[in-house]
Amino acid sequence: KIMKILRNILAVIVGIIVGGVVNMGIVMLSGSIIPPPEGADTSTVEGLKEAMPLFEFKHFIMPFLAHALGTLAGAFIAALLAVSHQLNMARIVGVFFLIGGIMMVVQVPSPLWFTIVDLVLAYIPMACIGGRIISKNKQSIDKQRNTYKKSFR
Repeated sequence: KIMKILRNILAVIVGIIVGGVVNMGIVMLSGSIIPPPEGADTSTVEGLKEAMPLFEFKHFIMPFLAHALGTLAGAFIAALLAVSHQLNMARIVGVFFLIGGIMMVVQVPSPLWFTIVDLVLAYIPMACIGGRIISKNKQSIDKQRNTYKKSFR
């Protein structure tokens, strides 16, 4: 039983790491996909705060996708690696990313519409989707795991 708990904890940790990598990857690519406004310094928190009034709707697409897809990927991996309570492990990842999102809103104030959309849609719903993908397919995943394990015995 303790091994199951440890494996679930490890699943959440790996999920958070994977989600963070996905999030940062999208954030790092975002400037080349949708360039920031002319003269905006988005490399620091202070620069972001100063540039925020210059941002248009299009400048919020990539941050939202980074938050949503990072959470989705992290939750999916946590649920995939967990040995039990897959949906709950995914939700834990979602809560972790939600806390990060709330911290970001406090540090870098954004338009109210973006704050609401981001905090309401990018974290817990995406974590639930990631977890449900695994929990709904748990039987076939377990069957594949067992087949894989048997081939190495």
